Amino acid sequence: MTIHLEFELNGRTVEADVDRHRTLLDLLRDEFRLNGPKYGCGMAQCGACTVMVSGRPARACVLRAARVSGGSVTTLEGLADPATGRLHPVQQAFVDEQGAQCGYCLNGMVMTAVAFLRRNPDPTEAEIRTALRDNLCRCGTHREIMASVARAAVLMAGRRDV
Repeated sequence: MTIHLEFELNGRTVEADVDRHRTLLDLLRDEFRLNGPKYGCGMAQCGACTVMVSGRPARACVLRAARVSGGSVTTLEGLADPATGRLHPVQQAFVDEQGAQCGYCLNGMVMTAVAFLRRNPDPTEAEIRTALRDNLCRCGTHREIMASVARAAVLMAGRRDV
């Protein structure tokens, strides 16, 4: 059974006709050619597919596309300022602190960090570690990822103490 969806994707209204069982990840990657969200485990356990759905982090590999109809979806590609191309502070912090190695977990780490820092703009190291605990990184850049999130908090607050 095919259903018609209309939702906001990275700030613009889009439409798609999809099978009611199709995942949001498949729709984003196949129809909209967005490669930020990755297919990792397919079971919502690794975080590589994380996107924001109506402002909250969601695992796109298990979320049915039909669930976003009428809502909004933000992917890694939608974080940068569309007018200037300036990176979101979390993205910039990952660049500054070299928080990516192979890049596979990067999408989930960045999207989770964005949501986390909206809730907790001045986190401790322990809070950052807890916030990212459900995002897997196989390359071992944990120190750099932690430093990236800490730097992002500083950038988002407009401070210069890092």
